[in-house]
Amino acid sequence: MKALSKASVYALAIVGLIAVGAGGAMAQGKIVLQGASQFDEKHAFTRLMRKFEQLVQIYYTGDREIAFVMHPNSELGLEKDYFAYMSQGISVDYAVVAPSHMSTFSKMATLMDMPMLFRDLNHWSKVLGGDALQPIADDVLKRADVMLIGYGGGGVRNLIVNKPVKNMAEIKDLAIRVMGAPIQTRMFDAFGTAPTVIAYAEVYNAIQTGVISAAENEAAGIEQMKFYEVGPHIPLTQHAITVRPLAFSGKTFRKLPQDLQDAILQAGKDAGAYGRIIESTEDSSKLAKMESEGKLTTVFFEDRDKLLAAAEPVKKAYAAELGATAVLDGINAVR
Repeated sequence: MKALSKASVYALAIVGLIAVGAGGAMAQGKIVLQGASQFDEKHAFTRLMRKFEQLVQIYYTGDREIAFVMHPNSELGLEKDYFAYMSQGISVDYAVVAPSHMSTFSKMATLMDMPMLFRDLNHWSKVLGGDALQPIADDVLKRADVMLIGYGGGGVRNLIVNKPVKNMAEIKDLAIRVMGAPIQTRMFDAFGTAPTVIAYAEVYNAIQTGVISAAENEAAGIEQMKFYEVGPHIPLTQHAITVRPLAFSGKTFRKLPQDLQDAILQAGKDAGAYGRIIESTEDSSKLAKMESEGKLTTVFFEDRDKLLAAAEPVKKAYAAELGATAVLDGINAVR
């Protein structure tokens, strides 16, 4: 037999990865499932997926051997790539994916990223532990053929300001950097600030040079980017609490035996709850650690109820645009 060309070897390798990544059975009846993460083993998202793998092995009652292969540190690209792969049924079977990366398929999914969606952490926890987000999961499955089987997240976003502020009057016309999604600008306009879109990598310099006076982020971002050096005042607005779904390829799922499907669904739900606990706990711990080290000062924000009131018409209008009014009503109804 003639030696294969490099191109042929590469093509065969890709085909092999796709076959396994689509839930294909290997020799001796082994089922291999492929996971992917942008981060290392210490990150909350990767740890959530590792817990999912452990729980599947515990809950599965069948006689097939199940093996998991994790691709950390962006080995298979970024979250938007993982979601596209899962939709096609190739290369990646499960991954934690931010809702924004689902927007090409399901506009409704972006509702989960909307600021002020949750009244507080207790409300967030109850919503993610219940079925209020099921219509969004149904829409994602219908349009992308990707299942949302659990919900992680828990990063709490607060303001990062170069001067002390503690109420609505003091943030009026505050020049603040926001993310590029239009809903972010609309929401911070409603709060009375002066939002502007600036690249994330430029935020530190923009505050330092006075182009803006503030930004917003969760504790991990403040720590990683050292935003506390230019914005040491952190009013606890809690204007956003992250939702990070654990997604699973529908095409892969349908190829699996029923008892393994059942194990995956239960493991996804329970791993999501585990992920929420570790991420929300670590978020508050990181903020407290930075404060104890004198790097920043947290301030109770006196007018959070006014932020909620200002956000309500923006939330309703955005939900209507997404065809998700009933979903928002269901989230608001959770007590």
